[in-house]
Amino acid sequence: MTIDAEAVRNDARRYLRATADTVRAVEEACLDDIVSAAAILVTSLSAGGKILICGNGGSAADAQHLATEFVSTLTTDNVRPSIPAIALTTDTSLLTAIANDFGTEGMFERQVESLGRQGDVLIAISTSGNSANVIRAAERARGFGLSVIALTGASGGVLAPLADAAVLVPSTVTAHIQECHLAVEQLLASLVEDALYPRSGRDLEPTTSTD
Repeated sequence: MTIDAEAVRNDARRYLRATADTVRAVEEACLDDIVSAAAILVTSLSAGGKILICGNGGSAADAQHLATEFVSTLTTDNVRPSIPAIALTTDTSLLTAIANDFGTEGMFERQVESLGRQGDVLIAISTSGNSANVIRAAERARGFGLSVIALTGASGGVLAPLADAAVLVPSTVTAHIQECHLAVEQLLASLVEDALYPRSGRDLEPTTSTD
């Protein structure tokens, strides 16, 4: 089997340009919301709060990635105290028990009830904004006095109105929404780390990775 290398190259170019266009659109449409989200996180953490993060599928992977950046460190050139963050997507025994006992819609809500405290922050990630288990977690978080940050797509779905700050990626293409969520998550981690533990020169593009 052979492939048309030029056709594949053109497809790849179109895809990458669409990704870049969506990132630029996020800069235009979402910058103030990103700054608001960072401020919510810094306020909570400065007062002794913690971050809970949830999402499904690729967004579950994002939750784990972002929690890792907070708890470990973004870079080894700015080693700082650990920032408390918990991905609610990792404990398979707990997730399956809750799903079995309460249904999959409750798998994050139940953890917010157990782990969340007034003044904490829930980062709720859903490309559609309509994931039932993420919505229920956001509702429970608000009832418990947590702030809610939503990362979602263009419509915002049911989730965005529940949030104190909502970053609505201006796209309906799941892949491009997820790519931009990752960029926003890395940016939030950088902004929070820089606010709490500034590196010299306020450089938000460190050169040394820990991965």
